[in-house]
Amino acid sequence: MQQKLYCYYCGHTLQQKMWEGRVRSFCSQCRIPIYENPVPATAVVVVDHFGQLLLVKRNVAPKQGYWALPGGFMELLETPETCALRELQEETGLRGTIDRLLGVVANNSDVYGTVLIVGYLITAHEGELLPGDDASDVAFFPSDELPEIAFTSHSRFINGAFASQKLYLKTED
Repeated sequence: MQQKLYCYYCGHTLQQKMWEGRVRSFCSQCRIPIYENPVPATAVVVVDHFGQLLLVKRNVAPKQGYWALPGGFMELLETPETCALRELQEETGLRGTIDRLLGVVANNSDVYGTVLIVGYLITAHEGELLPGDDASDVAFFPSDELPEIAFTSHSRFINGAFASQKLYLKTED
C-alpha cells in the first residue's frame, strides 16, 4: 500500500510521529493523527435448490480471470447487507434474500492495506443470470466441481456455508 503524503483535511505534508504507542502519519498543521482503517467489503455465497454454488469470473484486477464469489466494496451510507445485495445484482443480475451471516475476515491488500470482508449466505434468489459490472462470466457449479477460487476469504465462506448446510441437513433427517 502506498503511504499517504498529505493530510486528508488540509492538504499539509504529513510527518511520521510516535503516537498512541505506534508510528503514525501526523499532520502538524491540523495537529491530528491520520488513522488508516480497513476498507469494508462483502461477499455472498449463493446456493441454488440443487446445492450448486454461484461464482463470477473476475473481469478486473486483482485475480482477473479467476472465479470468485459475487461481492465488492461497501459505499458510504450503505449497510453491509445492502452492499451484499447490490453487488449480487450488479454482478449477476440476481436479486436475493440474505439467509444468514457466514462470518467476517480481514485480508491484507497491496492496494488498500486491509480489506474487511463480511460474508453472507443467500439461498433464495430470483432474476435472469447475466454477468455484469466486473464479471466476464457467471455460472452455478456443483460443490464437487468448483474451479480455483480467487481469494482465500471466499474459500472460507464457501467451506463454512457448505459445512453448515450439511450439519443443518443432518439434523433435519
